[in-house]
Amino acid sequence: MTVRGIRIMLVVAIVIDVAYWTIWFTHRSWIESDTSQAYVEFENAFPLADAWLGLTCVLALVALGRRSPTALLWLIAAGSAGMYLFGMDVLYDLENGIYAQGAGGVMEAAINLITLAFSVIALRWAWTRRDGLLSGAAV
Repeated sequence: MTVRGIRIMLVVAIVIDVAYWTIWFTHRSWIESDTSQAYVEFENAFPLADAWLGLTCVLALVALGRRSPTALLWLIAAGSAGMYLFGMDVLYDLENGIYAQGAGGVMEAAINLITLAFSVIALRWAWTRRDGLLSGAAV
């Protein structure tokens, strides 16, 4: 993947993050996979962690644009934040049968797979280009 591709991926991640939480707090029924109190409480614990993921994506995007060595840090931070969120979400979904709940379960699985793909790509891309990122070279 090119630098342009990574930048696009970061922008898409930011847009999805903002859109998800905007919908969650304004039209929850559009995206909730379950209506139980436990599920709502679980999801309500995520905005701060997702805000951190969004911030790391913004900082990675800015650092890449400036060819700053901090791009490596922020890409690894973004990938790691995504992996942590993926792990938390998947474990809850498996333990509570969320994936088996029709369209909501399918949406939840898609979100989880997108998060996993984003995280693995960000981590692998950053690590395999660490020398170029640290030197500020166009990677």
